[in-house]
Amino acid sequence: MLFDLLLYASLLIFIVGSVYKFYTWVSRQISGSDQPYSTGQRISHAIKGILAVIFSARIAVLIKVLILDVILQRRILKEDALRWVMHMLIFVGFMALLFMHAFESWFSSNLFEDYASTAHPYLFLRNLFGAMVFAGVIIAIIRRRSKKIARLRTNAMDRYAIIIVAVIMITGFLLEGAKIVSHNEYQRMVEEYADTDDPEELKALETFWVKEFGVVSPNQVDTSDEELIAQGRELHEMSCQGCHAAPKWAFIGFNLSQGMRPMARFLDDAQATDFLWVIHILACFMGLAYLPFSKMFHIFTTPFSLMANAVMDKARSHPANILTRQMMELDACTHCGTCSLRCSSYPAFDALHNDCILPSEKLQTLRKLAAGKNLSDPEQQALLEGMYICTNCDRCTVVCPSGINLRDLWLNVREGLLQSASTGKPLMLSGFSFVRGLNRPELAPEVYEKPLALARNAAAKGWPIAAKTVSLSFNGNKGSHATLPFDAETFRGCYTCQNCTSVCPVVALSDKPEETLGLLPHQIMCGLGLGLTDLACGARMIWDCVTCYQCQEHCPQLVDVTDILYQLKNIAIKGPRQGIKA
Repeated sequence: MLFDLLLYASLLIFIVGSVYKFYTWVSRQISGSDQPYSTGQRISHAIKGILAVIFSARIAVLIKVLILDVILQRRILKEDALRWVMHMLIFVGFMALLFMHAFESWFSSNLFEDYASTAHPYLFLRNLFGAMVFAGVIIAIIRRRSKKIARLRTNAMDRYAIIIVAVIMITGFLLEGAKIVSHNEYQRMVEEYADTDDPEELKALETFWVKEFGVVSPNQVDTSDEELIAQGRELHEMSCQGCHAAPKWAFIGFNLSQGMRPMARFLDDAQATDFLWVIHILACFMGLAYLPFSKMFHIFTTPFSLMANAVMDKARSHPANILTRQMMELDACTHCGTCSLRCSSYPAFDALHNDCILPSEKLQTLRKLAAGKNLSDPEQQALLEGMYICTNCDRCTVVCPSGINLRDLWLNVREGLLQSASTGKPLMLSGFSFVRGLNRPELAPEVYEKPLALARNAAAKGWPIAAKTVSLSFNGNKGSHATLPFDAETFRGCYTCQNCTSVCPVVALSDKPEETLGLLPHQIMCGLGLGLTDLACGARMIWDCVTCYQCQEHCPQLVDVTDILYQLKNIAIKGPRQGIKA
């Protein structure tokens, strides 16, 4: 009775938690701007969007994604075959156990008239599915432990997911093995199901179970008496065979029971089967109740994310549904690290050691932000830096196995952070200004201009310029008097991956490079791209450059960084009015 109450309580918590998750999807947003739609409006638009897809040709796209990406996990297979095997073992095995065994009274008993958890083939299938999950967990642990890659992070939620599944599986197998050898369990079965109370018949039945089923009896049992065993077999076929298959079909539990045989009497005296059963059931209940609040909830949200992104785009999807989808995508993230492994901003992470530069870790901070939690000053700065450094190469979106549209997510979050900022930062000297400029048509003129005006003032007034060889000017179309010769304008290919800054020995030897050098190599390239040649000429970096050509050799866009710095020296020496005109 107590455990029935615990089961219903766990189910209630699971249902309430799932409803709460849905509520957060339609009531919250991850950008810093004001909420433009009410919760009711977002629910209404979500229902309209779902119905519009179902009753249109796009339903075929949903079915295709459901089969290839949700069921067959095509995205994971393309990325890593071993990881696909691991994921399929855990997913298929766990879901089969959930419906066939955990909810057997609701599913298996109604689907199969002769169902019994200890009968064949259900006994074998339970062990098979359990073995699949256990094998998947082992592969997951080995992969996490063996891949010593700086970009992969394992947090508390990852450990919980593995631990709770491992506890459920291990206690389940141990419980099955202990039951096989337990004389107490055998006695319970006889009292409940045996059709006889004759001592001689009961002795024969016990002898058969000791011989054929592995029960360890405290009584003197002669397993060599063939006549007694034959009598016991007959009684077994009359009373037990319908719901008890040979324990060897439970190939994992049976092999564990062989190792428990020497301890069988002690285990019975210690009520080990009751203890293991309580631990197993409690672990299952805890896992079920905590599921909506853990990363394991992605078994529901990831399919939604994959299908939603297959039929949604900015052109035809309502903005309210875009907000809802992005909130859902935060819960769809499995923290697998695939996006971080492909991130083109890794050189910046390697130099700055800011986890928020990595997409998978940035999402964890965004979860806190979306939940309304206050970020500490270091967390806020780390998130801002991670957002500004992103080059929007779109690699993370392409490889995400959960189908999360990370590109749109980053754009939305960055714009929200910009609009909510009260002070400007010199963002025109980061890669952020480039991708924002590409999306200018989607923003109102006053919205687009506000953070730029703040940034210009911040750069003109507060940005440290160590060697003011020329005057700063932000007037005019280009904001500069001096220009570079045509053959030095390879800076136009820069997308601010920061490789040049990361490998620069001058930067590496400076304790506070931005204060010491004025502008860093990648910032100089961005400044030139914005026509701020005077600003670039005012940086001490061009004078401290040792012309080692490391920056130029490591540039993926073939920007002639060192040669450009040399040209800037010439312009600075001649002065802004004497520089070479385009």
